[in-house]
Amino acid sequence: MTHLIETFTSVLHQSALKPSRLIVAFSGGVDSRVLLELAAQYAQIHGIECCAVHVHHGLSDNADHWANQCQAWCEALSVSLAVERVSLDINSGKSVEKLARDARYQAFQQHIRQGDVLVTGQHIDDQLETFLLALKRGSGPKGLSSMAQVMPFGEAFIVRPMLSVTRAGIEEFARNMGLTWVEDESNQDLRFDRNFIRHQVSPTLTDRWPSFRESVSRSAQLCAEQELLLDELLESHFQQALGDSQSLSIEALFEHSGLLRARLIRMWLSHCKQSMPSQKQLKLLWDEVACAQADANPKLVLNDAEVRRFNHQLYLVRETKDLSDWQSHLSMGESLTLPDGLGKLHLNSALSDSVSNKRDVQNFSLSNTSEALRVIFNPEGLSAHPVGRGHSRKLKKLFQEYQVPSWLRRRTPILMDGDRVIAVLGLFVDKNYEGQDCEALWSK
Repeated sequence: MTHLIETFTSVLHQSALKPSRLIVAFSGGVDSRVLLELAAQYAQIHGIECCAVHVHHGLSDNADHWANQCQAWCEALSVSLAVERVSLDINSGKSVEKLARDARYQAFQQHIRQGDVLVTGQHIDDQLETFLLALKRGSGPKGLSSMAQVMPFGEAFIVRPMLSVTRAGIEEFARNMGLTWVEDESNQDLRFDRNFIRHQVSPTLTDRWPSFRESVSRSAQLCAEQELLLDELLESHFQQALGDSQSLSIEALFEHSGLLRARLIRMWLSHCKQSMPSQKQLKLLWDEVACAQADANPKLVLNDAEVRRFNHQLYLVRETKDLSDWQSHLSMGESLTLPDGLGKLHLNSALSDSVSNKRDVQNFSLSNTSEALRVIFNPEGLSAHPVGRGHSRKLKKLFQEYQVPSWLRRRTPILMDGDRVIAVLGLFVDKNYEGQDCEALWSK
């Protein structure tokens, strides 16, 4: 019992993190059941708050019972519990394991704030399974690095304090403490790759070589160290290729060998928090997006995002809502929250002190305004005469001239006076509204 508590404490102290709260990923299985006990004890000793999050996937008939059990165990330890119900699209073509894992971490993210540490119950047997799954997929060193003991998670961190402990050691601790836990019947289903490895492969390997788990863990750590070293050595090349708006310069990539170029693209995707592509996808990305004909508008779908090319740059574009029909009124002195995470639009008198960053402000006059102001995103059929330009042009042409990527042309706010364009935020003001009476700030 003492050994596990010491291990838990040692990992947190060696990480140099000083959590303001511990958040326990609490499924109710034996691993997380033990984790809850350790986290609650650590939090009590160090005078910090301990909370738990249980994700209700709804995949089992016992899911409601598990949630109730988790609530009872948390109440016994005076630990607050949040139960997050998620819905999985099991007909999406993705593995149920991946869908459930992604849903869990999205649910955890809802309860994490800066300074928190999310503790999860993975152990060395899980690390072995993760390594073998990566090996089966033909992963490189990054995939073979498997699970890190400490890693960033938004503004917080994930810590796996039992990653050096065996499943048998955790179960022994639970029995000695007289703990009860739930058993997920799906853990016996050999159709799932991880279960097949757990029940059919790992026992054979560890029976033959008792230290096999530790050897795999060491190999995973060495792979992780090599990845960190490569990133460190290539950081200057990456920064030279990284452009505005998190784009990647195709011209800079052409200066390097195919191997180095592929590495820089992977670094870029990691920087954009995108999962790694396969070798085939990486080749398609370069051949059919980066190297497509000059007049093409190529794209490559990677999970929930697209890699696009514009103006000799690669961009990662995530799925967005269609805002073509969206509109809202806006009056002087008001702030408008734009849809789909596009920020806020502030409209003030030029004499107002509410806008401080003058570099981001567009000035114009509303002396000739005839109707209530509107904000829209659909440029179709609209024309404007930008200040300093010789004549009026369609917004479609103006977006091209101002080098706005195609996927952003219906995500740029257009301020309207009736059917007339006052300004396209971040780009220009129409000549008919030239002046200094008003200020508009788009806070992204």
